[in-house]
Amino acid sequence: MKNKKVIITGGSSGIGKALAYQFGKEGARILITGRNQASLIAVESSLKSSGIEVLAFQSDVSKEEDNKAMAQYAIDQWGGIDILINNAGISMRALFEEVDLEVIKKVMDINFYGALYATKYCLPPIIRSKGSVVGISSIAGYRGLPGRVGYSASKFALQGFLEVLRTEMLKKDVHVLTACPGFTTSNIRKVALTKDGGVQGESPRDESKEMSAEECALLIYKATMKRKKHLVLTTQGKLVVWMNKFFPGFIDKMVYNALAKEPDSPFK
Repeated sequence: MKNKKVIITGGSSGIGKALAYQFGKEGARILITGRNQASLIAVESSLKSSGIEVLAFQSDVSKEEDNKAMAQYAIDQWGGIDILINNAGISMRALFEEVDLEVIKKVMDINFYGALYATKYCLPPIIRSKGSVVGISSIAGYRGLPGRVGYSASKFALQGFLEVLRTEMLKKDVHVLTACPGFTTSNIRKVALTKDGGVQGESPRDESKEMSAEECALLIYKATMKRKKHLVLTTQGKLVVWMNKFFPGFIDKMVYNALAKEPDSPFK
């Protein structure tokens, strides 16, 4: 990983921030992106104080031109790109029958189109370096989660895109990893959108029992180094993926009941 050039979208918090530390401490050059300039600067400063070579680029992944500018900035600064980690994401929590469709569109624009745009403009230098494209998906990309319709739909779409890309890049020796964390400690649920587009504010889950962002980042780093195709995290996540394949009706009920127990659940 020494001197590898790594872009991490949504790198100013949560798993993205942890990934920046993990790849950076292994010797990589890091470029983090995000919409919030103050958060970006704070994380950039913290990374630098840890001896990590880092650049910060303010951008909105849902905007194609921002992704084009981000890729060009990395090329101008570094002369190339080795690894792109499509991490930027947003969640939502509402029943489909009640949600404003603009909420789903916003989630799709960030989680799916954001990865599509970033990969489009970073791919040429990654092909030249025979590097990696990593997509941070979710167990929700294997099993639809009630109350998270936009989130699950975006992750299913992301995984389909990554599967196509992996196949198309087969003869070009570009590595494509689909990483699927289970429930992980991060701020994604705190900033999740409600049915009318407002911010949820508090996580409905007890995050003290969940995998830490740092542990998640370490496992994604190891999978990238091994050039693995798929990474499904947590015992619970692996069990849900397996059981959904063979016992979908049972999992329908199990997932419904589990999410219905959350505080302020949208299920009546």
